[in-house]
Amino acid sequence: MKIKYSHAKREQYGRLLASLLCDQHFGARPTATLDGPAVLRFTPIRQVNLFVLQQLLDKWTAEMAKLRSSYFDFEDADVRQALTQFMNILSRRIKLSRPVFEPLLAQAIADTLAGALAPSETFAQKLLGEATTYTPEQLREGLRYLDLNKPVFEAFLDALPTAQEQERDYLLSRFRLHEESAAATLHPVSEVLEQFNVLLPVSEQDLYEDDTPVPPAVAPASPAAPAAPVVAAPATPAPTPAPAPKPSPAPAPASAPVVPTPAAPAPTAPAVAPKPTPEASGEARRPLAEVPGGSAVPLHEKLRAEQPAAPSLSETLRQERGAATLADKAPRVESLREAISINQRFSFINELFNGENMEYHTVIQHLDTLPDASSAKRYVTENLQAQYGWVRKEEHINKLLKLIDRKFSL
Repeated sequence: MKIKYSHAKREQYGRLLASLLCDQHFGARPTATLDGPAVLRFTPIRQVNLFVLQQLLDKWTAEMAKLRSSYFDFEDADVRQALTQFMNILSRRIKLSRPVFEPLLAQAIADTLAGALAPSETFAQKLLGEATTYTPEQLREGLRYLDLNKPVFEAFLDALPTAQEQERDYLLSRFRLHEESAAATLHPVSEVLEQFNVLLPVSEQDLYEDDTPVPPAVAPASPAAPAAPVVAAPATPAPTPAPAPKPSPAPAPASAPVVPTPAAPAPTAPAVAPKPTPEASGEARRPLAEVPGGSAVPLHEKLRAEQPAAPSLSETLRQERGAATLADKAPRVESLREAISINQRFSFINELFNGENMEYHTVIQHLDTLPDASSAKRYVTENLQAQYGWVRKEEHINKLLKLIDRKFSL
């Protein structure tokens, strides 16, 4: 069965994780900037960092194209040399603030997930671009920004005729065949997702299209479903004779210790109680690297030390109406910025600020500077409601007002 992955869910996860990581880096220093080496170290996932740099190169190339003019000879050798030198100097002067860096990071995260789930998408977007024909030498330029499955891409380019131009559609269809034949050498999707899971929980099923049926191998078992007849074969024959035709298997008395027979008067071996799941016991889901005995995974140490376990992407997308926010639980909060959970923040950004992350941060920062609850509430109900045209947003507005009450409560 062909699994269909959701482009929108990859993009959404990218925005969530980018916001989380930028909160960690820029939270205490909102005016800080990043240079090139800092970008290459920003996340523990090298492919994400490389894709950020590739986007910077694309934007620089677009800026260079704007310099072209019919009044000057840009093909002159001296001009080309000067432009190349200028480009090299400027490439060592990267300076990224949060408003320009966060969208690049979000896109790089989504592109890395796409490369793990469907390498042909990476080939089409990161190597082919928008031209109609390519030589292998031209395609090799994009290899320096690839880390995930790089040997697979190199092997494909090595098999192409040297210096011979090929049509874009032909190259893409041929790479898809190459991807199928090299499936055993591709980096396992589970390992890629495990690296992301350390930063913000996500599973492969979280990225499925909504109408994609879950494969039987990974379908979650229903907690109330009875045991399947083919699984619990009795270890000893039943003492009571049964009729020759058995329309359905009867429960085996003491056939397995985990399924005690209800009619047994005094079972000699008590049933072993199933271990409660994290959901049943009320424990929040934690990343693999935080579970005792879990495999060692390189962590973003600052994130793990300062950020509590974040909700999974599926939990974020559900946004259950009955879920209690932090304002409903805590008697008082010190600042709105730190009190609003990731789930609630994403809801506010989408519902109240038209998806504009930086506008949300600006408003929350301003609310934190106001002297009392009445002025903060007045700013929300008068200024912001008129500015953003909030209609039928009472649920989200009330949650924000409750948080304001908690901040200024005695």
